[in-house]
Amino acid sequence: MSAAATFARLREYMVGPTRFMILLSCFELGLVDALRDRPHQSAAQLGEAVGAAPDAVEQLLHLPVKEGFIARDERSGTYALDAFADIPEAHLEQVLSVLDMIKVVMLRQGFYLTESVRTGTLVGLDRLYGFQGNLYEAVAEHKDLRESWATMMDGVTTQLDPWFFRNVHIPAGSRVLDLAGNTGLGAILTYRMKATPGLRVTTFDLPEKEQECLENFRTHGVAEHCSFLGGDVFAGVPRGFDVVLVKHFLDMFDKRDVLRILGRVSEALDVGGQVNILVPVYPDDIRDPGSAGVDIFPAYFLGCTMGQGGPQKLSTYRSWVEECGFRVTKALAQDLSSMPGALISHGILCATKVA
Repeated sequence: MSAAATFARLREYMVGPTRFMILLSCFELGLVDALRDRPHQSAAQLGEAVGAAPDAVEQLLHLPVKEGFIARDERSGTYALDAFADIPEAHLEQVLSVLDMIKVVMLRQGFYLTESVRTGTLVGLDRLYGFQGNLYEAVAEHKDLRESWATMMDGVTTQLDPWFFRNVHIPAGSRVLDLAGNTGLGAILTYRMKATPGLRVTTFDLPEKEQECLENFRTHGVAEHCSFLGGDVFAGVPRGFDVVLVKHFLDMFDKRDVLRILGRVSEALDVGGQVNILVPVYPDDIRDPGSAGVDIFPAYFLGCTMGQGGPQKLSTYRSWVEECGFRVTKALAQDLSSMPGALISHGILCATKVA
């Protein structure tokens, strides 16, 4: 890479945070919605609609016009959606939930990323909230973190789980354990997408999740088929299940703890028992264009959520699963082109306990 090309690439890093905030402000102010409802509005009309000065609106819209998201008619001086017009509103909402999570959960804590890496703790969470622990514990006490993070994660689960269940086999009538299943959305989707006579799905997570989880089961009409067990995966995984699901969880930990988790799952299953894993993955060649996860997840896990962890290559997860006494029967990486709005490729590993 030439010096000129290197400096051009560095400029992208310099302006990254400001580009992010300009685009997010266009959403938060309601400019995108206003143009969806009524195209071909001037800056003055948009300013009146969203309660902002026309000059400020014009300044903000320069960037989305430059990027082709929004179009400006030079003759009339009016704006309309350009590329954004071709994106279904629901998909833009998914993107917006990620943008909001980055703003609320990551930007402020990211200021302390270096200190967090040095200490292996979430320095930003401590400085900003006086909370010593991880994000998943902090969301129970801080509404702004919970609402932003949970909205984003529910969208991720809703988008990814149909793909996951199309690619895994759960034998009829199985007893299924959804490991670290939070407040039950994964168990609900499991039952709905894999329902067979006698199928039972149990959410396993910290005891304080029980009340909300059971209420979710009642609300969605699956209380007869879904249940909750409280506990800590590092203390042990409940026995008596045929299939264990591990979704949106392993990437939170470094290798030592991933092996501990998989070891606990192996101990809990009889020979022939199955584990189905869903986890974000990096491509084997980190320079691959599909490696967008490296742009966000090191900061997300090390500085904002756990003080450790981060995705691995699919081949790495496969070797770890096999190290814990399983035979991998399927290893599949996601095609991002088939998942509009997805930020990073996920992988599926299906395995059977052999020892």
